[in-house]
Amino acid sequence: MNPNYIEFKKQRELGEILTDTFAFIRKEFKPFFSTFFKIVGPFLAVMIVALVAYLYFIGNSFNFLVQTDNGAASFATIFVVGLAYVLSAVAVYTMSQSTVLHYIKSYNSGKGQTDFDTIKQEVYASFWSFIGLGIIVGLSVGVGFLFCLIPGIYLYVPLVLSFSIMVFDKIGPSDAYTNSFSLVKDEWWITFATLLVMGIILYIAALAFSVPTVIYQWLKMGIFTGEMDAENVFEMTSDPIYILFNVISTIAQFLLNLISIIATALIYFNLNEKKNFTGTLERIENLGKTTED
Repeated sequence: MNPNYIEFKKQRELGEILTDTFAFIRKEFKPFFSTFFKIVGPFLAVMIVALVAYLYFIGNSFNFLVQTDNGAASFATIFVVGLAYVLSAVAVYTMSQSTVLHYIKSYNSGKGQTDFDTIKQEVYASFWSFIGLGIIVGLSVGVGFLFCLIPGIYLYVPLVLSFSIMVFDKIGPSDAYTNSFSLVKDEWWITFATLLVMGIILYIAALAFSVPTVIYQWLKMGIFTGEMDAENVFEMTSDPIYILFNVISTIAQFLLNLISIIATALIYFNLNEKKNFTGTLERIENLGKTTED
């Protein structure tokens, strides 16, 4: 067993969930990110290229429209590049969530040791299951927010755990969707509080990476000097420095999202332990085997 092994299958208070989330990142930093970038890295590279291309074409479209009458071609290019960015972003976030959860699954099975080949195989095998579950979760939460803010929040709390349920309980998307409500039953408020605190922490961290982009944007727009230049506003997105700041901010927010996925996994195990005592039963069984040996 890994001496730095963190037991996921146990009950935790809110503070322990937050502490162990960052402790897991700290202790597993090298193997975790090595595994992550080997699997998700190529997709992330495509997303970054698509983002840079999108920002560049958006910025240059203004000059193109001013200097020519062929606006349709410019908008068609922006649409294609924008679509490529959206699709690559969906793939990246799907693969990242799957990779993190399957890494934790392998980590638990190996008591701190992971199997890269198994993780990679399971991530690719479950891609469409994650896409399917993501669609029904997104539609459910989206419709909830459309009707009123409260239904959207109420649905988000259990459904955000459905991805962990699908991986750790080894069930399909529809069953994971249904079981998420049973898991959170009678524990909705503490789950909401945990997600809220983690969300605030990550939001503040994300803001720190967004500040340089916003300041540079204001400088280019002439807000500090009081001399607004409409042409600079449109051309700014093709500025190499602005693009660089956006790429850094996007990657930072993307990596911060990994922390929230780990937190949701810990929340899942906490609730599962309270209701099913899975980890406790496993430890009792292992203790019996050790005694026999």
